[in-house]
Amino acid sequence: MLQELETKLQTPTETAVITLTTTASDAVKNILTERNLEGYALRVYVSGGGCCGVNFGMALDNNFRDVDTTFETNGVKVVVDEVSIDYLRGATIDFVNDPVRGAGFAVDSPSAQAHGHEHGEGGCGCGGSCSCQN
Repeated sequence: MLQELETKLQTPTETAVITLTTTASDAVKNILTERNLEGYALRVYVSGGGCCGVNFGMALDNNFRDVDTTFETNGVKVVVDEVSIDYLRGATIDFVNDPVRGAGFAVDSPSAQAHGHEHGEGGCGCGGSCSCQN
């Protein structure tokens, strides 16, 4: 019994793995409303490697699996699959409107950096779907 309690105390409680900024959550909520997608969540996942090491993808999804991690952040339900979760712990998603690159979501994930997502002072400059912020 004591060993079981110690194990529970050492196991972190599952809370929000990803944080959406207010701008990002407002953008997601607007898309869900415009498309009348009640019951959908924002699915965030690793979509392969790129010049930054890890690329992230996002989709609106209502097909949740038992192995998915689901939580709510800033009023938006977020779903992450069992493989991507390790790359997304502690990530922040923002919605940016860059005059050069255009508007879109940017993922800043310290966990992806810990999984070999290292780059120099100037960032990657790939202009892809990843955000190379330190």
